[in-house]
This record gives sequence, structure tokens and C-alpha cells, in this order.
Amino acid sequence: MSGSSPAARLQRLFEGQRLTPTQRRIAHSMVRRAADAPFLSSVELAELAGVSQPSVTRFAVALGFDGYPALRKHLREVAPGDAAGGGGAEESFNEYQQAVRAEIENLRHLAELLADPEPVERAGRLLAGSEPLLVLGLRAASSQARGFGYFAAKVHPDVRVLDEGGSMLHDRIDAAARAGASALMCFALPRHPREVVDALAYARGKGLTVVTVADSAFAPVAGHSDLLIPAAVGTGLAFDTACAPMLLGRVLLEAMCDGLPEAQARLEEFDARAAARGLFVE
Repeated sequence: MSGSSPAARLQRLFEGQRLTPTQRRIAHSMVRRAADAPFLSSVELAELAGVSQPSVTRFAVALGFDGYPALRKHLREVAPGDAAGGGGAEESFNEYQQAVRAEIENLRHLAELLADPEPVERAGRLLAGSEPLLVLGLRAASSQARGFGYFAAKVHPDVRVLDEGGSMLHDRIDAAARAGASALMCFALPRHPREVVDALAYARGKGLTVVTVADSAFAPVAGHSDLLIPAAVGTGLAFDTACAPMLLGRVLLEAMCDGLPEAQARLEEFDARAAARGLFVE
């Protein structure tokens, strides 16, 4: 980690770590005060981040250290690397730019994954063949489910979005299964709600095939998915960014359209109705 700016060095320490929103506030405070971070007490860092002192301790443990003193010792040991100069253009990016660059890297990984189109094409056939089609996404993944459902409904005759948990969730899966559903599209993003895992297990018990977009092939939902396609989330900001999962969702929509003979006709019909209603401002 030597030979880079303090901010870049801290950013790399935090990259890939599964931190809570509170812990990310601490991480961001450290990045903003990168030169001073190795010399801040836990109390000072807590005040800087607006969190409790025990939160700082838990933050250090989440990073793999025995406690905050061990984290601070580590930062002090690598601090002399600043004197080496180094630092090229890569280290000059601020935390917001680094978050964007990390997402660009996630998209590159997704592009490499899609070099083999078979899993996506298989998923498209499964989704196209299910009527009704269930789309599940809770909490952080609810916006992904709603977005997928919005566009899917333009080409698929019966799309049912499940973006709220509770006791009715299993009832809605039951109703869809009785109506002939054969597949469920799931978006599963961290932090993974236990309710999603339970819902997928229940859906498979009802005979539904589960297609999942998750942040990792090792996500908690993996054991309850028949076909899981991973798309990494960005972790450089206080809240996860999900550019790759969103794009993968659009790719799956494209594959689903290929499996729906009436997709183009439905799109043209929608466009005609929208024009007649003056729905959009051109």
C-alpha cells in the first residue's frame, strides 16, 4: 500500500468490505481526513463521523483488526509510504470518482461474464414461458424489481411485482402458482433480507423455477436459485450502487423479449396508445 496517497490507500483498505451504513460513514470520514486518520483517537473519529465510540470499535473489527488501536497502528505503519512520492494519476481521484471507477470495473466484469450468452438466453426463455411472471425484490432490491416489472409489463401479458414483504408474500406466490406461473425473477442485493431467502425456498417448493440476479455467486440466495447470474454492486459510497445489476436486468429483458413472439407487436401497440393519449412530451 506504500507509494500512494493516504486517501487512495484508505479507499483500497475499505474496498470489497461489507460494511453497514454507519461503518461506511466512518470510512468516508477517514478518507476525507486521510492525512490525519492514523493519529485520531476512537473518540475523535466517532465525533468526526457523528457516531458512537463503540461503532468505531465495531468498524475496526469488521475490517479484520482486533480493535481500533490495531487499525490505527496499521495506518501509522503504512503512512511513511507518502514520503516515497509515487502517487500517479490513479491516486489523485477523489472518493466520488473512485466510486464511479469501481462501478466501471463492475461493468467490465459483467461484460466478460456475458461473453457466454447461454445463461442469459436460458433465463430469457424461462421468464418468457411463465404466465404469470413473478418479479421479486425487497428492500435495497425493490427498485430493481419495480424497474424490471415496469418494462416487462410492456411485452409480457401478466407480470406481478413482489416488492413488499410481510405475511401476504407467500399468499401472492400461491396465487401466481395456481394461475400457472412457472418462473420467478428475483433481484437479491445486500444486505440480504431473510424474507427473500424464505420466499425463494417457498416458491421452489411450489414448483417455480427461480432466476436470480445477485451481487455474488455466493450470495445467501444461491442455494435457493435454479439459475443465478452475478453482477457486483459498488461499495465505495455510504449506500451500495447497483449499476451492474440494473444493466443485467435490462439484458435479461432483452433475452425475454426474444422468447416472446408478440413482444414487438405489444411495444408498437403501447407506442400507438401513448401517442394517442399524448402521454409523453416529445
